[in-house]
Amino acid sequence: MSPTTDLVEIEQLLARYAVAMTRGDIDHVLKVFTPDGTYSAFGDTYPLDEFPALVAAAPKGLFLVGTPAIDLTGDTATGTQPLCFVEHSEHAMRIGYYNDTYVRTDQGWRLRTRSMTFIRRSGTHDSGRPHAFTRS
Repeated sequence: MSPTTDLVEIEQLLARYAVAMTRGDIDHVLKVFTPDGTYSAFGDTYPLDEFPALVAAAPKGLFLVGTPAIDLTGDTATGTQPLCFVEHSEHAMRIGYYNDTYVRTDQGWRLRTRSMTFIRRSGTHDSGRPHAFTRS
């Protein structure tokens, strides 16, 4: 494949993530990850089997993402994608960005890791409050 084709496929993968998160469709969210994929936030890393509980505990709303900056290296890539999350009931916003790793699989490009960084009003960039989510 050409680098342009790879970039478009990764961008579409990330668009599917944002749309599925907005719709609360955890099954489709999980499909954008590799089976060994992880999500990091709140001072911890979560394997995919814990991701549904993490999403269930999170506020619901619009996941508005920007075009990712992606660096391709053969069948792997890294990237950063800006995010503005707008909570549905009060329209409170959270802003930040994802740092990602991607891998080409037999099913196409998939997220291997996604790590959330929040941007605070103070200008601080952090992974969130460690106790914002409690594991069961």
